[in-house]
Amino acid sequence: MGVLAGTLVPTIRLEPKYIGILVALLGTTISPYLFFWQASEEVEEQISMGRRELTQREGASPLELKYAFWDTMAGMGFAEVVAFSIILATGATLFAAGKTDIASATDTAQALRPLAGDASALLLAVGLIGAGVLAVPILTGSAAYGVSEAFGWRSGLDRKLKGAPQFYLVIIAATLVGMGINFFGINPITALVLSAVLNGVIAAPLLILVMLVSNDRSAMGERTNGLLLNVVGWATAIVMCVAAVALIVTTILD
Repeated sequence: MGVLAGTLVPTIRLEPKYIGILVALLGTTISPYLFFWQASEEVEEQISMGRRELTQREGASPLELKYAFWDTMAGMGFAEVVAFSIILATGATLFAAGKTDIASATDTAQALRPLAGDASALLLAVGLIGAGVLAVPILTGSAAYGVSEAFGWRSGLDRKLKGAPQFYLVIIAATLVGMGINFFGINPITALVLSAVLNGVIAAPLLILVMLVSNDRSAMGERTNGLLLNVVGWATAIVMCVAAVALIVTTILD
């Protein structure tokens, strides 16, 4: 009953730490890097199908839109299930045991061992490796796409190193920075939280721009948002903006 109540009944506290975690949660759900990564990958997929010219990639058939819709919905559904499971498992183990000062993956494994046995530490290790294998290419790749688009550089994982040297240089640099965090004594958990908070703050204005563009007939033609998408999209943008502003205000006043 406690889990059900905590899931369905929101608890709001006007404290910087609480609002910061809320913004971080929003930032990991609607991450700015997805705006670059997913859009760029869609273009590369079109190119792989032989649509190399911009005019060939304009518009989308009803079947393509239907496929994109179900692909996105399935991905979002699995992501939310995973996120909820992480929150539930963490609350039922670490938080219940008063372990709220986790500073590394090692701390997590050591805290879980007396609570859930040796297998929990092994499971955590496997999960972290899997998450790293998935996240590192996406994060470094999205950074490379974003920087390359900002400076007008050639980009794309379908290109070789000679065809997009700056693009791959950003990927290498981002990977080295990530590795360097481990050697310079930077708390990785704190770094993850701070990056998620930054994502949440940056995503708010980006989401507003996305909503404006998706309702612009000169850009979208007949594919502008419907009523449901507008309601959900603007509600999400407002919530993220309010959370970001609340974090800034409470941090200043605290």
